Amino acid sequence: MEASPVLDIKSTSLYAIRVVLHTSDLQAVLSALEQRMEEAAGFFEDEPVVIDASRLTAPLDWRALVEALKRHSLPTIGIMAPPELADSAREAGLALLSLPAAPARSPSAAPEPAAEIPAAQEPEAPPAAKPAPPEPAPPAADVPVETVAEQAPAAPRSVPTLVVDKPLRSGQRVYARHADLIVLGVVSHGAEVIADGNIHVYGPLRGKAMAGARGDTNARIYTTQFQAELVAVAGVYRTLTTALSPDIQDKPALIRLEGEKLLVEPLPI
Repeated sequence: MEASPVLDIKSTSLYAIRVVLHTSDLQAVLSALEQRMEEAAGFFEDEPVVIDASRLTAPLDWRALVEALKRHSLPTIGIMAPPELADSAREAGLALLSLPAAPARSPSAAPEPAAEIPAAQEPEAPPAAKPAPPEPAPPAADVPVETVAEQAPAAPRSVPTLVVDKPLRSGQRVYARHADLIVLGVVSHGAEVIADGNIHVYGPLRGKAMAGARGDTNARIYTTQFQAELVAVAGVYRTLTTALSPDIQDKPALIRLEGEKLLVEPLPI
């Protein structure tokens, strides 16, 4: 009888957010982080973090930054840094990461099955940053905190579509890899829908919706009843903690990017 293995090493994918640094001034960074986390109202709590220092030319106190992220319940999994900052990052115990170029979505690729998972389990999620020699990071939206999303050439219009034909409860997450996503029903508070392409919700959108997860800035989010907690396109996010104008709140809405600004507009139907 064969003995059971003590452990297995398997590949996985991980959804993370990226903290993009624009200055080596630690106090300025900590102040901006405090403000952003207050605005986010706990939406990113317990999400893994990649520190993006690719725009910096001088190091800062990496340990102090990691501790500040930890206080906001944001565990750090590694750092993207130019070669001149690599040694200081390693000395602080940070793993050097890079974000590989995202493959273009192929019209012939089949969408992966929906991942409908309770909050307590490991969710299916967009691709993780993988250990690799440092390389220049792709362009990112000019905000200190962003969802990890690699920039890629505009995807073709004809792409696979993943259809979820039942409501999503709080704690459930669905990710449409290399595909658009259609949800026929409610996305409840605390539920998440993520897609590399567009997201269509034919029902109330009350949770989080993140389109263009691999950096497709042309991706859009459509819903017949807008009540979202958070929306994002290609890593640019917006939290909704107050009611919007009457022509958008609880009405059909379209969410899209215009430059680096995320717009929420009435959807003519």
